[in-house]
Amino acid sequence: MTRELRNARHGAVLTFVLAGLMVGTMTVRIPALTDKLGLSEATVGSILLAWGLGALVTMQSMRRVMARVGSRAVLRVGGPLTAIGLLTVAFAPNLPVLLAAVVLFGMAFGMVDIAMNAQGSTVEQAHGRPLMNGMHAGWCVGAITAGALGSLAIAAGLSFTANVALIGLVSLPVMALIGRTYLNEPPAAPTATAARRRMPTIVYLLGAIMFFAFMVEGVVADWNGLYLRDELGAPEALAALGYPVFEVGMLVARLTGDRLRERFGVRGMLTVSGVATAGFFAVVLAAPTALVAVLAMFFVGLGVATISPLTLSLAGTATDSPGPAIAQAGAMGYAGLLLGPVAIGFVSDATSLRTALGVGVLLGVLIALASRLLPRPGPAEVTPLPAREATDIAA
Repeated sequence: MTRELRNARHGAVLTFVLAGLMVGTMTVRIPALTDKLGLSEATVGSILLAWGLGALVTMQSMRRVMARVGSRAVLRVGGPLTAIGLLTVAFAPNLPVLLAAVVLFGMAFGMVDIAMNAQGSTVEQAHGRPLMNGMHAGWCVGAITAGALGSLAIAAGLSFTANVALIGLVSLPVMALIGRTYLNEPPAAPTATAARRRMPTIVYLLGAIMFFAFMVEGVVADWNGLYLRDELGAPEALAALGYPVFEVGMLVARLTGDRLRERFGVRGMLTVSGVATAGFFAVVLAAPTALVAVLAMFFVGLGVATISPLTLSLAGTATDSPGPAIAQAGAMGYAGLLLGPVAIGFVSDATSLRTALGVGVLLGVLIALASRLLPRPGPAEVTPLPAREATDIAA
């Protein structure tokens, strides 16, 4: 393995870590943000929606951009811009400025999210073996670190502005420096992007699977704590543990996912992941006590964790250049992250929160069924780049 490829892998992982750290820091300190600007819960919901829509708008435009300039160029711009966006959120003095800041932050993050997955696919193919789950484990590390640092900042009495600005100021130069490690995508065939505007069918199928998986993640993130407190009577401290336990389960699965992929293949792993997600989500809903539900959340995290890395990795091998296909599948997936929690809110109002969360079980079943539609041999494993081409993209 050349030094360039080793540096590219480390740079890609670090990009995932920093992305998780920046997004996680804003999320963790939302209570302090409400105190700073006197925001209501409804206003906070609007702010998060503005952030998500900003990210989704950029993701939708990335397919064409990635085909033209590649992930390296996008990351070199989007990485520092995301850190700058976080800084604008930190120093926003009022609601109108805050809304503009979160849209900027969301749009910059949308660039980074699609491009870092495309870069991960390029690095994976250059190495000739599965690496994407390990890269997504970097996101979990960043998110967990954001939670730990946020707790320390609260204990130390740091304000929202000081905590968030500090993370932005540290991330900005690091994002700029690791831009040197990124690889170029292998050049696409001249007719591949011009003559075929629609992606292969498998890309849309993978996007649908990712949509279901991200709906599960969004539902857990936004509704798990409320379910534990209101439906199972958990005290606030125990209810707050549900999501971190879920994230730890995701981290464990992603750290081992690449080895499991080499052994069992993508199609089998996605099917098992869907069944596990459905089964353990059912345990959460049937749990007699909050403690049992919290423990089950660890296994829900184990089940759902590898689905998005696997689908993005497959999308990256479906066309000559990974960027446009990953942009298409990624945009479909993140639509689920936005729509899932909203759908739960409507269903919960019409029935009950426990009934609404049954959607999580249904989503796991849909993941398992959709995975069986993937080609049996298909692009199930990483296709190594030819030696000369791997050398070219490292240049």
